[in-house]
Amino acid sequence: MDLDVITMGRCSVDLYGQQIGSRLEDIASFAKSAGGSPTNIAIGTARLGLKSGLITRVGDEQMGRFILEQMEREGVATRGITTDPTRLTSLVLLSVESDKSFPLIFYRDNCADSALDVSDVEEDFIASARALLVTGTHFARANTDAAQRKAMAFAKKLGRKIIIDIDYRPNLWGLAGHGAGEERYIKSDKVSAHLQSILTDCDLIIGTEEEVHIAGGTEDTLAALRKIRALSKGTIVLKRGPMGCVVYSGDIPARIEDGIIGKGFPIEVYNVLGAGDAFMSGFLRGWLKDEPLETCATWANACGAFAVSRLLCSPEYATFEELQYFLKHGSKTKALRKDEGLSHVHWATTRRKEWPKLLAFAIDHRKQLEDMADSLQVSREKIAPFKCLAIKAIARVANGNDGYGTLLDDTYGREAMFDAGKLGLWVGRPLEQPGSRPLRFEFTQDVGSRLVEWPVDHVIKCLAFYHPDDPKELKDEQAGKLRTLYEAARKVGRELLVEIIASKHGSMDKNTIARAMTELYALGIKPDWWKLEPQDNPQSWDEIGKVIDANDPYCRGIVLLGLEAPPEELEKGFRAVAGKRHVKGFAVGRTIFNEAAQEWLRGTISDDAAIAMMAEKFGALVAMWNRAQSMSRKS
Repeated sequence: MDLDVITMGRCSVDLYGQQIGSRLEDIASFAKSAGGSPTNIAIGTARLGLKSGLITRVGDEQMGRFILEQMEREGVATRGITTDPTRLTSLVLLSVESDKSFPLIFYRDNCADSALDVSDVEEDFIASARALLVTGTHFARANTDAAQRKAMAFAKKLGRKIIIDIDYRPNLWGLAGHGAGEERYIKSDKVSAHLQSILTDCDLIIGTEEEVHIAGGTEDTLAALRKIRALSKGTIVLKRGPMGCVVYSGDIPARIEDGIIGKGFPIEVYNVLGAGDAFMSGFLRGWLKDEPLETCATWANACGAFAVSRLLCSPEYATFEELQYFLKHGSKTKALRKDEGLSHVHWATTRRKEWPKLLAFAIDHRKQLEDMADSLQVSREKIAPFKCLAIKAIARVANGNDGYGTLLDDTYGREAMFDAGKLGLWVGRPLEQPGSRPLRFEFTQDVGSRLVEWPVDHVIKCLAFYHPDDPKELKDEQAGKLRTLYEAARKVGRELLVEIIASKHGSMDKNTIARAMTELYALGIKPDWWKLEPQDNPQSWDEIGKVIDANDPYCRGIVLLGLEAPPEELEKGFRAVAGKRHVKGFAVGRTIFNEAAQEWLRGTISDDAAIAMMAEKFGALVAMWNRAQSMSRKS
């Protein structure tokens, strides 16, 4: 079997209001994520190390493609996701009005996931998993009910485990109006009878007290549990919000509390939406790996705690590394989203695409190209089209392969960025005011508002002329700027590359850069990337590696900068870092573009000639890098 679990049912794009404490009527901006209970659980279980798949439908439009791409990024098998050519992807609008009020509106009329039917269920896909999870809401319509029952029949025939998340939403059963999405319980004998017809075949039944009431057909919790037990021999999990959960593997005891109880985690409640799906993910991580039920309950409680202490649903769910870190270290605050250590593990283990190698052509230079244009007495307006030529040179060298990137600026690189995006390049964008010391940001010191406008996969690059022997006042000012930038980067979810150049403002030894990095790490600054100058002393790289290992084992790595060095000097630098696991590549600029820029701006060569010249120089550096790495592996 390829998969641990297949989930089935609702799938939507969730739009979360970003103004906390506002009515939904007053929300001004929204954050987008994949949502819907089974979709959340597929993501949650994948993050916890299970192999999950999803059966649902999405529309043949941008929101549907977003969900498909997000599932792939999360490692969820997408074979069971059907693209519906005639219907739109479902949407949900949500807000956090208070710690007890979470208004939401479902846009699901004639939407893709609501149209799921028996044709979307394939026996061999069900056979590929150890377990099938169905959701109560998708039994509310005839077509989705038939689809889930067909999937359950296949699972039962094949000897697979069947799990039900009771997932009761009264308005999706037609029991409340569109504005009552927050409503969690309305008594209905019809719904109770419908759910009871399903429970007999379930091996694991999970629900809140209200959901147990609707499934059991009574608002007496013990009586409802006994009714469920009369219908099913499966394990029953009663979710009790802040009180954690109780698990019943056998007869229902005289008191609710007398079942199996896992460890609880008192935390600040920020947003309860999606907490049950995180809880289910944690429980399944244990249950499908045959952990004791106490462990399953503890992991479920912990995962639910993460969810209620954060804003979004699936993007905020814990990874297994994060879960283990929390169980070992706990949190310094009940507001888990404010715990920097925990938040860093979450960020680092949920980042987008990995870059085991990064070979970048840096063309983010502003002042150098302005000075060149001025000296040649040509318009600075020519700088922007020249940067577009540089991207074409990268494309020629990359030839569709991964591992290539560029550094581009907002001043002259806007059009080139569009081209880089089409090529799938890694893109870093500078924020520093060129040449500033002490560090100043370009355009505005309010970097947070600027970063919100950037694509989510663009990397912030910031150069600091920082030497550990600088005067304390200068170091404090520069470090404060970097700390502000780091906080902004984490707040808006963008990766950060910090470039340190020390050689221009002090003497260098084997420990200089390592000392500078140590000082920044001590301030809680943990860049995703470092961009560092070549080191004359090979031991310097050993010291740098030790600093990274001691402070941030999740660091993406280091790229070498060029400082306009000739190719033979760069080759020495490449050889010095060959085999150093933290060094992932280079980001070199003027060595590649200087000659071409001079000739093209002067008007003595064509566009094609400039592209060819830069491609030749960039390709030569790539070959040097690959050769150095190959020689290191052989030795």
